[in-house]
Amino acid sequence: MPLKTKPFDAAEFLKTPEEIADYLEEAFEDGDPAFIAAALGDAARARGMGKIASETGLSRESLYRALSKDGNPELATVLRVMDALGLRLKAVEQS
Repeated sequence: MPLKTKPFDAAEFLKTPEEIADYLEEAFEDGDPAFIAAALGDAARARGMGKIASETGLSRESLYRALSKDGNPELATVLRVMDALGLRLKAVEQS
Protein backbone atom coordinates (compact mmCIF):
# COMPACT_ATOMS: atom_id res chain seq x y z
CA MET A 1 0.00 0.00 0.00
CA PRO A 2 1.51 3.37 -0.99
CA LEU A 3 2.44 5.86 1.71
CA LYS A 4 0.10 8.86 1.77
CA THR A 5 1.78 12.19 2.37
CA LYS A 6 0.76 15.81 2.34
CA PRO A 7 2.80 19.00 2.04
CA PHE A 8 4.24 20.37 5.27
CA ASP A 9 2.37 23.42 6.57
CA ALA A 10 4.02 25.24 9.47
CA ALA A 11 0.73 27.01 10.25
CA GLU A 12 -0.66 23.71 11.55
CA PHE A 13 1.97 23.69 14.30
CA LEU A 14 1.73 27.32 15.43
CA LYS A 15 -0.85 27.00 18.18
CA THR A 16 0.15 29.61 20.77
CA PRO A 17 1.31 33.23 20.65
CA GLU A 18 4.65 32.08 22.07
CA GLU A 19 5.13 29.53 19.28
CA ILE A 20 4.32 32.19 16.68
CA ALA A 21 6.73 34.67 18.29
CA ASP A 22 9.52 32.06 18.43
CA TYR A 23 8.94 31.04 14.81
CA LEU A 24 9.06 34.64 13.60
CA GLU A 25 12.12 35.39 15.72
CA GLU A 26 13.95 32.54 13.99
CA ALA A 27 12.83 33.83 10.59
CA PHE A 28 14.11 37.32 11.34
CA GLU A 29 17.40 35.92 12.66
CA ASP A 30 17.80 33.94 9.42
CA GLY A 31 17.54 37.22 7.52
CA ASP A 32 16.17 35.79 4.26
CA PRO A 33 13.40 38.17 3.10
CA ALA A 34 11.52 35.38 1.32
CA PHE A 35 11.57 33.22 4.45
CA ILE A 36 10.44 36.16 6.62
CA ALA A 37 7.50 36.90 4.30
CA ALA A 38 6.52 33.22 4.20
CA ALA A 39 6.85 32.90 8.00
CA LEU A 40 4.57 35.91 8.47
CA GLY A 41 2.13 34.21 6.12
CA ASP A 42 2.34 30.99 8.13
CA ALA A 43 1.66 32.92 11.34
CA ALA A 44 -1.25 34.81 9.77
CA ARG A 45 -2.79 31.56 8.49
CA ALA A 46 -2.33 29.97 11.91
CA ARG A 47 -4.22 32.83 13.53
CA GLY A 48 -6.78 33.03 10.70
CA MET A 49 -6.13 35.01 7.55
CA GLY A 50 -9.66 36.45 7.57
CA LYS A 51 -9.15 37.75 11.10
CA ILE A 52 -5.75 39.24 10.23
CA ALA A 53 -7.21 40.82 7.09
CA SER A 54 -9.99 42.39 9.12
CA GLU A 55 -7.60 43.71 11.77
CA THR A 56 -5.14 45.14 9.24
CA GLY A 57 -7.70 46.56 6.83
CA LEU A 58 -6.06 44.63 4.00
CA SER A 59 -7.74 42.08 1.76
CA ARG A 60 -7.14 38.38 2.29
CA GLU A 61 -5.98 38.07 -1.31
CA SER A 62 -3.36 40.82 -0.97
CA LEU A 63 -2.12 39.29 2.28
CA TYR A 64 -1.81 35.83 0.73
CA ARG A 65 0.15 37.37 -2.15
CA ALA A 66 2.42 39.57 -0.02
CA LEU A 67 3.05 36.94 2.64
CA SER A 68 4.12 34.12 0.37
CA LYS A 69 7.66 32.91 -0.32
CA ASP A 70 7.49 34.88 -3.57
CA GLY A 71 5.91 37.92 -1.92
CA ASN A 72 7.57 41.23 -1.22
CA PRO A 73 5.49 42.92 1.47
CA GLU A 74 5.91 46.60 2.18
CA LEU A 75 7.19 47.50 5.63
CA ALA A 76 3.77 48.97 6.44
CA THR A 77 2.17 45.59 5.69
CA VAL A 78 4.70 43.77 7.86
CA LEU A 79 4.06 46.16 10.75
CA ARG A 80 0.28 45.87 10.42
CA VAL A 81 0.43 42.07 10.38
CA MET A 82 2.81 42.02 13.34
CA ASP A 83 0.43 44.31 15.25
CA ALA A 84 -2.54 42.08 14.39
CA LEU A 85 -0.56 39.11 15.70
CA GLY A 86 0.08 40.99 18.95
CA LEU A 87 3.80 41.30 18.19
CA ARG A 88 6.23 44.10 17.48
CA LEU A 89 9.61 44.42 15.84
CA LYS A 90 12.49 45.24 18.13
CA ALA A 91 15.97 46.40 17.21
CA VAL A 92 18.77 44.73 19.14
CA GLU A 93 22.51 45.06 18.87
CA GLN A 94 24.21 42.23 17.02
CA SER A 95 26.62 40.20 19.09
